[in-house]
Amino acid sequence: MPAEMPPRFQPGTIETKWYEFWASHDLFKAVRDIRKKPFTIMIPPPNVTGALHMGHALNNTLQDAVARFKRMQGFCVLWLPGTDHAGIATQAVVEKKLFAEQKTTRNELGREKFLEEVWKWKDEYGNRILNQLRKLGASCDWSRTRFTMDEGLTRAVRESFVKLWEKGLIYRGYRMINWDCKLQTAISDDEIETTETRGHLWYIRYQIKDQPEKFVVVATTRPETLFGDTAVAVNGDDDRYSNLVGKQLILPILGREIPVIADDTVNPEFGTGAVKVTPGHDFNDYERGQRHDLPMINVLNKDGTLNEQAGKYQGIERLKARKQLVDELDELGLLERVEDYTNNVPHSDRSKTPVEPLLSEQWFVKMKELAQPAIAAVKPNAEGKREITFVPERWERVYLSWLENVRDWCISRQLWWGHRIPVWYDADGNAVALKEDPPEGALHPKSGKPLVRRDDDVLDTWASSWLWPFSTLGWPEKTADLGYFYPTHFLSTARDIIYLWVARMVMASYEFTGEKPFSTVYIHATVLDGQGRRMSKSLSNGIDPLDMAEQWGVDAVRLTLPMLTSEGQDIKLAESKFEMGRNFCNKLWNASRFALTNLGDFEEAIGKLSDSERAGLNEGQVVELEDCYIEGCLTSTIVDVTDALERYKFNEAAQALYHFVWDDFCDWYLEVVKPRLYDGKGGERSRLRAQSTLVRVLDGILKMLHPFVPFITEEIWQNLRPLSAALRGDTPELALAIAAWPKASKERLFLPERKRFGFMQDVTRALRNIRAEHNLDPKTPISAALNVADKATLDLLAEAERDTVSKLVNMSGFEVAVGARKPKASATVVLGGGNEVYVNLEGLIDFKMELLRLEANQAKLNEGVTKLKRKLENLNYIERAPKDVVQRDRDRLSEIVAELERVEKHIEEVKAQAK
Repeated sequence: MPAEMPPRFQPGTIETKWYEFWASHDLFKAVRDIRKKPFTIMIPPPNVTGALHMGHALNNTLQDAVARFKRMQGFCVLWLPGTDHAGIATQAVVEKKLFAEQKTTRNELGREKFLEEVWKWKDEYGNRILNQLRKLGASCDWSRTRFTMDEGLTRAVRESFVKLWEKGLIYRGYRMINWDCKLQTAISDDEIETTETRGHLWYIRYQIKDQPEKFVVVATTRPETLFGDTAVAVNGDDDRYSNLVGKQLILPILGREIPVIADDTVNPEFGTGAVKVTPGHDFNDYERGQRHDLPMINVLNKDGTLNEQAGKYQGIERLKARKQLVDELDELGLLERVEDYTNNVPHSDRSKTPVEPLLSEQWFVKMKELAQPAIAAVKPNAEGKREITFVPERWERVYLSWLENVRDWCISRQLWWGHRIPVWYDADGNAVALKEDPPEGALHPKSGKPLVRRDDDVLDTWASSWLWPFSTLGWPEKTADLGYFYPTHFLSTARDIIYLWVARMVMASYEFTGEKPFSTVYIHATVLDGQGRRMSKSLSNGIDPLDMAEQWGVDAVRLTLPMLTSEGQDIKLAESKFEMGRNFCNKLWNASRFALTNLGDFEEAIGKLSDSERAGLNEGQVVELEDCYIEGCLTSTIVDVTDALERYKFNEAAQALYHFVWDDFCDWYLEVVKPRLYDGKGGERSRLRAQSTLVRVLDGILKMLHPFVPFITEEIWQNLRPLSAALRGDTPELALAIAAWPKASKERLFLPERKRFGFMQDVTRALRNIRAEHNLDPKTPISAALNVADKATLDLLAEAERDTVSKLVNMSGFEVAVGARKPKASATVVLGGGNEVYVNLEGLIDFKMELLRLEANQAKLNEGVTKLKRKLENLNYIERAPKDVVQRDRDRLSEIVAELERVEKHIEEVKAQAK
């Protein structure tokens, strides 16, 4: 006999219990098994500095849904967790902590002691986000947790660096990079936030050589970089400057001569149409400088002060120098005017300071050669198949666009925390890359001179995480894990890192393993706030998933997110949205509790049957219409949900389950089957068939829901477990987490029976709608008639179904016939196909009072329509209001108009009856 379930679902009481149960029984542990196919998911490693946010919650819910689904399908599932050392972020956090607690800096500590402090911090805080994922129910194999600076991955990083070095794909060069002046390191594109900033546009006069009274005026947002100007550029088609191209200008303050050049990339509409060219401090100017063979002058020190190229401004911080320089230009009559200007300024997302484009000597990887296999992998082959597929497909364009225009990758960072570049130099500066630290006194293999120092820089974080899919499985060794679990199968990640991480993993995988890293790249939605804005600390609009889990339950959070995620659409999320998930969990709990309450004697009753009788019940020998209906709906839902999950259509799967459980199972089947469970209608065998159907259907529901809501389903299923085993006549599985995924059978679709049940539903809905529209008390019996078009339709509603409709709607009389008479005072619903439902209203309503009520409602609705139309006809409102607000008003108008049409129809009916 199943244990009695508490009357209310309390998620906090079961979440820890079941997670500890799964973990203690190693249910998530991936053990190679030649009898099983592998299915591998590599978690996108979160930064060790990170705390769980709603994007993590969504992504890991989807990954977990896939892992649990595949595990139940019988695959050997490896979902490998881990964290990224996050070089710049972690170093910044520890530096801040050291200064706050010890009033010391990393330079004062020295490299070795500082790194000891970072490792201490990592050991104490580095697994915080992984522990938070456990709270969400993530079914990772935690015994395989990796870190991008653990011993194995460090070896893989060195191996990859040396291989690329030996192929000539790594070089040291003087190139344009992003520079963080506060942290004094190069940073990657993903570590930049573009911020809309109010500033100015300064118009500066550049004297034409030998024409002291004539000037070319250029507009700039960064006058302090003037010292690095090596040309002024105009568009070749701009007639205003055609006579000046090739002439020399005098650079203000310094007096250096620079040419006027023609370049098609200059926008004639910006400023005056003439722009200063500073190849050392602007990415566009760098390219212009290369095209026109201009000198590249760096005017900045690494700390953001101006260097010797700035003359008397040397040593002054760049923003202070800007103000002083502008004042001097004004005094010299070289500042024509200043305009307010809003510009998108790149800021370091770590130091929050403006990023400076800077010419610097750095390590680079040549990318063109590496990109070719990665490009081919997503393009259809001769058979029309792709090695790697993007879901949604449109993100493939973003991936290809970057790869087909790829630039060399700056892989060096001026940090201490990270993989130190494995390059050593002799006294003459000759470099060599080595997989192992050289012994003291080691000689350079070519020069024969002693190696005297190691490169100070560390590698970009991505230079370790691009190896993640295979380095975590033991590469460069040919391990058994690498042979079994690789290539992996499913990667779910954010659109922001398609080229920064996804594309690089594909390149690295083909380069170092000769195989693709994964088969499917799923790009999940971005979680926005209710107003459609990105969640950020500055806006204070973030929603903490752990707070939501505490308030609504983990399962509610896990179900709500995919329910809101239709493919290709971002999620506009408000805290109240999680109520939907909570309500569903309550509905499931109450329905399951009802079912189990009525299954108390089931195990005993099954035990009295012969093996053949029990087998008949187990195989679903159904007789009653409602049993056929719910069994058929279950079969269709198994097909739909399985197909949706196989295609990674999480929203489709969640929606199908939601409606099957809420509508088909709870609202219809349980209501219809109650008389057989309560009153024994149809006899004991009918009751036993109803119980068997309940066990079978609830078992299928819990199994399909488990990938989305694992805790509540495990709790309920453990109560159902002995009953399912008794019905099957076998030993029950240990846990739902490893139970077999339900299978569908064409023989169990029951389409004719579902058509009959569907007609009964249509009739019931029509009668209930009439009750609601005329405010008839549900306790007051009504008399109705169903006028069917022909005998075939008449046969759809047999005596048993008529009796069911009568009970569901509380009817005192129900006539069903071809040509059934319509009562004089009645309400009518047309079902279609020539079928009509009539409800006798004689004595049930006061037609005059009903008419007054309807007319008052009509007036109120008309007023609402007028207000909304006036609002939506206001062009000022349409242009200024948020699009989602305007759309909401349009939707509301459509709803009110439809309601008004229904009310007006009822008014006509009541007027006819009131005469």
